Amino acid sequence: MSAALSEPPPVAGEPRPAGAARRPLAALVRDLGYSPDWNWSWSAYKDTVTAISAEYGLSRHLEVGGGRDPLFTPDEARRLGLSVTLNDISAAELALAPAAFAKLHCDVASPDTMRVVTPGSYDFVYSRMVMEHVRDARQLWRNQYEMLAPGGVALAFVPTLHAPPFWLNRMVPEAVSSAIVSRLFPDRHQAGDNPKFPAFYDHCFGDPNKVVPMLEQAGFRETLLLPFWGYSYFWKIPVLKQLDAAFTRLARARDWRLVTSFAYILAVK
Repeated sequence: MSAALSEPPPVAGEPRPAGAARRPLAALVRDLGYSPDWNWSWSAYKDTVTAISAEYGLSRHLEVGGGRDPLFTPDEARRLGLSVTLNDISAAELALAPAAFAKLHCDVASPDTMRVVTPGSYDFVYSRMVMEHVRDARQLWRNQYEMLAPGGVALAFVPTLHAPPFWLNRMVPEAVSSAIVSRLFPDRHQAGDNPKFPAFYDHCFGDPNKVVPMLEQAGFRETLLLPFWGYSYFWKIPVLKQLDAAFTRLARARDWRLVTSFAYILAVK
């Protein structure tokens, strides 16, 4: 599923032409130039959220785990016509978020979430590198379904099992994995700008057969899983870097979903 972007995506907030049918998610990301290379997953994430917002007319956004590093700046949200609410389980993280955005301090994966969130409050709920920290992904997706208005979209950008670095992160004790990550990436500590949190990887897979049934059970009517291969974790380790790169090329060429590195999980209510 790869194609050049023939024309720029519409801007969120601009009216769609009368009678124009919205593209399915698969067609939309194809027109954005989807590539299974992991670099595309990071570089195109904001463009993907923006394009979906415009295509589906989604203006009320909830960014799960937004905290200190939200996807949009207040100026960008204003220009795109978006009403953005930032969610985080940590009050300290929300305190670091831009004051211009609304805040929702709660655990969105809790069975009690919908006691504090009005059903149908949002048009678009999205997250990046958050789902792997959730113990019960089924509950989170059920909550996201309830949070969304009819026709709303949920998007989770996740690292996936069983990519070697994420498998190691899941299997080794947290103290050990934190020490390894801090050694390779000095900014990845609790006091840094990109802290490391415990990870569980519940339903973080690149295989739709392992994810889509959960989304359908939550009630979503349209789903799409985009797989990506590759990462930078071994780039500082000679020999292992080359071996891992060769394996990644083979896995991507043969569409080995067991060893994807990242995925976009998309669902429409």
